[in-house]
Amino acid sequence: MLWASQRMNKLPITNEDISLDIDKCIAPLELQDIFFRPGPVQIEIGSGKGTFLLNQARAHPEVNYLGIEWANKYYRYSVDRMRRWQMGNVRILRADAREFIGRFLPDESVQTYHVYFPDPWPKKRHHKRRFFCPDTIFTVLRTLLPAGFLRIATDHADYFQVITEVLRDHQEIAPRFEQVDFYPTDSADVGEWVGSNFERKYLREGRKIYTLALRKIQ
Repeated sequence: MLWASQRMNKLPITNEDISLDIDKCIAPLELQDIFFRPGPVQIEIGSGKGTFLLNQARAHPEVNYLGIEWANKYYRYSVDRMRRWQMGNVRILRADAREFIGRFLPDESVQTYHVYFPDPWPKKRHHKRRFFCPDTIFTVLRTLLPAGFLRIATDHADYFQVITEVLRDHQEIAPRFEQVDFYPTDSADVGEWVGSNFERKYLREGRKIYTLALRKIQ
């Protein structure tokens, strides 16, 4: 493997090595190369302002974290935030997470997926945009390491019902996962599960938080 200094002009890294440019990515993407170091990779789908990523990355410097965010204002905010904190073990990508996972990620390359407060797309005509559907979960399974984790939190009861049906009732998906305890993250304060901006907002509004953690069966 080439040293980081030799690879800088060959990799899709911008903005002081924090932002990942999907237009310059070549499949399959070697995740360790974008961090310029070895180490397990965890991915957050919908990283928002990066509160969870920042706190987790500070607590676990040995882990490489990739945040995927579609909303441009949140993406730019989190990139600037990670750069100011000089977080060398974080990368931020603006992309459709379903497309990126399916197109660019190698088999068995991700230790954990964090999916916290995904957009529920409540209108029926928008359901096809939801992250949790069988096709996407098959790509998640393909890219998860053996015994890798999928962790989910949402405030939306109807969408949580859909999620559990996809993950625990689908005849081809359910046998490949086992449910495990959902422990609060390192970034969570007392009474929180995740410690993200969205969770703190929803808790202030008195909303119930639904959680689910699954481990890929080897």
